[in-house]
Amino acid sequence: MTTIDLDQLAKVIGKAITRHRLSKGLTQEQLAEQLGIGNEAVSRMERGIVMPTVARLVEIAVILECDVAALLSEVSSHADGQAQHLARLLSPLSTKDRTMVISVVEQLSARLQQ
Repeated sequence: MTTIDLDQLAKVIGKAITRHRLSKGLTQEQLAEQLGIGNEAVSRMERGIVMPTVARLVEIAVILECDVAALLSEVSSHADGQAQHLARLLSPLSTKDRTMVISVVEQLSARLQQ
């Protein structure tokens, strides 16, 4: 059975919430207001001190207009989840910059496989 470091999981999810919140231009206070909780509760989630429940993650995803998977895929050890995360990182880049990043990843991958 695989063991999961819940503290690390909470921190990674918290960082994902922070990144998505900032990309929507929301403050912690605004997110807290929409969730009907105090901004200290949002702060604790974003710092990884408190693990949000599944229901709370769904609420957050709706407010931040993203899939719940977007908040969780960064913690995935599966190639599909990691590929989705990379796709989100690449999407705002220009075609030229995406090509450059893909080239670097290809070179790094080839080197690590040796």
